[in-house]
Amino acid sequence: MSNELIINARPYETRVALVENGSVVELHIQRNTGQELIGNIYRGIIVRVLPGMQAAFVDIDLERTAFLYVSDVYKDFLDLEKLMLQNNLEEAENNDDADVEAAKPDALKDISFQIEDLLHEGQVITVQVAKEPIGNKGARLTSHISLPGRHLVLMPTVNHIGISRRIEDKEERDRLREIIQEIRPEPIGFIARTVSEGASKEKLKSEMDFLLKLWSNIQAKADKGAPTRPLYKDLSISLRSVRDLFTREVDRLVIDSNEEHENIVEFIKTFAPKLEYSVELYEGSDPIFDAFGIEMEISRTLGNKVWLKSGGYIVIEMTEALTSIDVNTGSYVGKRNLEETIFKTNMEAVKEIAYQLRFRNIGGLIVIDFIDMERKSNRERVFMALKEAMNKDKAKTNILRMSDLGLIEMTRKRTRTNLNRLLAEPCFYCEGKGTLKSKRTICYEIFRDLERECAGGNEQGHAYVLVNPEVETVLREEEQESVMDLEKRINKRITVIAKQDFHLEQYEISL
Repeated sequence: MSNELIINARPYETRVALVENGSVVELHIQRNTGQELIGNIYRGIIVRVLPGMQAAFVDIDLERTAFLYVSDVYKDFLDLEKLMLQNNLEEAENNDDADVEAAKPDALKDISFQIEDLLHEGQVITVQVAKEPIGNKGARLTSHISLPGRHLVLMPTVNHIGISRRIEDKEERDRLREIIQEIRPEPIGFIARTVSEGASKEKLKSEMDFLLKLWSNIQAKADKGAPTRPLYKDLSISLRSVRDLFTREVDRLVIDSNEEHENIVEFIKTFAPKLEYSVELYEGSDPIFDAFGIEMEISRTLGNKVWLKSGGYIVIEMTEALTSIDVNTGSYVGKRNLEETIFKTNMEAVKEIAYQLRFRNIGGLIVIDFIDMERKSNRERVFMALKEAMNKDKAKTNILRMSDLGLIEMTRKRTRTNLNRLLAEPCFYCEGKGTLKSKRTICYEIFRDLERECAGGNEQGHAYVLVNPEVETVLREEEQESVMDLEKRINKRITVIAKQDFHLEQYEISL
């Protein structure tokens, strides 16, 4: 089956789904809140240095101060390049996608320099957002700037040439390394991304010149004006998905917005003209995520229990400290003996767990409680199967062998909010013991239902929406522009009516 990139773009929310062989393996959601931060570059002020934590808090004009670890502070040490090459970069190329993260020198935390030697309160510094604010934590920053293009990543603070580990052919790796070495201005570093495989010298030179000019403009802005201001904002999620996900393995991109379709076509004409004819504008009457069967898959992410085809199931519980996953046989009783039944359930659960971690974007510490198996060989096979299943995941993972209790501990790199935290909020009916769909999520479900109900009909009229008063307030105060945009799209006047006895998630639509 084909691989597809499906984009549902609306003024209030853009959703990007990567579909591989009919299954949604990645889902990226960006809401128009003005807080899309990863990759953005700021001129910030150090407001507090914490020697005990070897970190500093930085004001970049966000709701919460961001934090900067000592390992993410750039200083022009004479032996900086040597330290990074020995400690981190080569390992990153072998163990990660090496697109951007290969240049982030985590090993610098072993250097004897202390945070108080590098930073002081009131100091102005140029930083880039490496991780979005998650929960009560502020954004994580780095001063090791990286500017990703489609084929290359510019690293102005690192004198290094890297090649994505996903390019396996040695001759191609050597060819790319030689080209970059020839055309780059030292000591600026570059990494060749996966899509650079087969790219000509002229194409790489053109993109390199573009990234260098972009960095020069950022530096010029940094030298002017007041601090705590943005110097550079990354591309919109639609264009980022084209840059990062629209590769040779993806057969086509389908989007349902005229405006975003034009933006994507213009972007592709500049950076990947051969892919222009793989971009389609969706003009069907059904919402695009309904037509491709994605909407139903999204609803599964809000459930703790995920059923397996055999009748077994897994339970996913998320806490502040870690995510626990429990495997159960459920209604599956097997055919021969108990050990075989348990082993088959665990092996089936491995594939589903790898899929759910990637799809839900679960990061941090993860503990998987497999059903106990007596045979050591079976435990080893389950462990190896999990490692193999996680190979397709671009996020960096570290998996420990199964303990005698049937537990596997693993970590998965976390850079953005997982889907459950994005789509849900603590339940105020049960005082936070569970979760409800957020009021904004309910608003957007109403918008999509209205589009479904009015699909194919052009006659003018009224649409009455009965909702919980909390949702009515959001629709009236925060989503007024989105409602007006939807009225134009469906050619109907929308009237929202608050119902005191409605549950938060309850609503009715009458045409």
